[in-house]
Order: sequence, then C-alpha cells, then structure tokens
Amino acid sequence: MPLKIAIYFEFLGLPESHSEKELQKGLITQLKNFILELGKDFLLVGEEYRLQVGNGDFFVDLLFFHRGLQCLVAFELKADKFKPEHLGQLNFYLEALDRDVRKPNENPSIGILLCKDKDNEVVEYALSRSLSPTMVSEYQTQLPDKKNLQQKLHELFE
Repeated sequence: MPLKIAIYFEFLGLPESHSEKELQKGLITQLKNFILELGKDFLLVGEEYRLQVGNGDFFVDLLFFHRGLQCLVAFELKADKFKPEHLGQLNFYLEALDRDVRKPNENPSIGILLCKDKDNEVVEYALSRSLSPTMVSEYQTQLPDKKNLQQKLHELFE
C-alpha cells in the first residue's frame, strides 16, 4: 500500500496553476527549506541531471544523495495528476542511474515522484509490480484550510 504523505510547498509562493519548470525553479531557490522538509542527510547532486542512454539525453529533475541510505535519490516533478506512465519514466531514470552513475559501494537508487494530485488506487495498481524502490507523493502549494484541518483531526480521533 503506498504511503499517504503530502509535502507542503507553501513557502514557494506558486500560483495554483504552475509548470514543472516553475516548481523546479522555486525548489532550487528555496533549496534549504526543501531539504529541511525532506529530512536530514540529503545532499544535492544536481538539477536537470543529464543521463545519456544510447543516442539520447534524459534529465532527472532533481538528483540527491542520501548519506544515511548511501544511495542516489531521483525526484521527478509533475505539475499535474499522477499518471502510470510517470512511473515508467522514473524507473527508466533509476535504471540509468544504477547502471551508469551509482558507485560500487552505494545502494540501488530510489525514486520519488512528486505530483500535484494523485488517486491512491491508481498509484497502488501502478506500483504493484514495480521492482524499484519508489514513492509517489502529492504536494500542495498551500496549507489546507483551518476548518478542513480541524475536521480531519476530528475524524482521526473518532
């Protein structure tokens, strides 16, 4: 069962309708805040990290290294709702990272797909046969309304 985690990017000040490029630029500008939101031990390797496979160039939106896990962590950003094909793209990146970038002493790469929205059942189906360690999370550019938060807390304790 996929984890139900939402990451709040209110600090970016993005409008409700925004592009992946605007999301990426905002995250890079606010990298310190982004890393604090992710947790400790993340180190930035690069943005638009180029992978060359065959005759093509492919770009991982954000690439980190996690000191504790001793692995590369690829972030793919989607400014729309989760689609199963997003996982195919991320899995391709993970394979390329493991074959061409990962050092022998490092663990296999992990992928994190950040989408504007997701349907948990679609995510569950899409992840059910995936062999790569991958997490799909939605992000929000603003904290939920105070009334909604109070209602959710009330439902949680019922």
